[in-house]
Amino acid sequence: MITLNQNQKERYLRHIMLEDVDEKGQLKLLNSSVLIIGAGGLGSPNAMYLAAAGIGRIGILDFDIVEISNLQRQIIHTTKTIGSPKVQSAKTTINALNPEIKVETYFEKFTSLNALKLLNEYDFIIDATDNFSAKFLINDACILANKPYSHAGILKYRGQTMTIIPHKSACFACAFDTPPPIELNPIFRAGLFGVLPGLIGSIQATEAIKYLLNLGILLTNKLLSVDAKTMDFRKITISKNPQCRVCGKDGIKELIDYPQ
Repeated sequence: MITLNQNQKERYLRHIMLEDVDEKGQLKLLNSSVLIIGAGGLGSPNAMYLAAAGIGRIGILDFDIVEISNLQRQIIHTTKTIGSPKVQSAKTTINALNPEIKVETYFEKFTSLNALKLLNEYDFIIDATDNFSAKFLINDACILANKPYSHAGILKYRGQTMTIIPHKSACFACAFDTPPPIELNPIFRAGLFGVLPGLIGSIQATEAIKYLLNLGILLTNKLLSVDAKTMDFRKITISKNPQCRVCGKDGIKELIDYPQ
């Protein structure tokens, strides 16, 4: 029988002390895999907390490089890694935190052509992207690939997140049918409160670990809205739409790339 070695028992001691995790649960995490799409503000806390928790294999996809303006919120990167691919910078930080984690990097864009192949390699998916076209594609791909995932979005002082279990819970398109017109996309024209992605991204990592351990109650059929200015947390019920264009009875059969 496979057991934790002494180093692992010490590293994950506080998990092991939890009666509903213990060594069996920690072994499950070590044998699990999570793909994080986006290595920016949301991806940073996700990657660091999932690595610290002992998720055995973490994939990181991003096609951007580290810029100095990223460092106000993207805590997985450092001043020394400015100019480097974000995926490589993230891998370096993860391995410094937990050397036994296998990190797979994808310095590429998430598209309709590579989506299903990528998703099929992982147990849980994290949407840590910053644009609507990617978010809708991730939802479509996870539904087709039958992969559970955590959605999140952030803007200025507010964020939102929900967990989707394909064909069992409401999907992103049940809540938001189609992307807004490109000219109405405010993400790149607005400021962002630096700690907000840390708050929302940590919730996403929590949901991933809970799913992998079959622990607690997931944020399914609920959109958690957070206002960092007022510290108001609000859950909005999202019902699964039988006529949803993505997960409904006549849902999508193939992927498309949304305009961006």
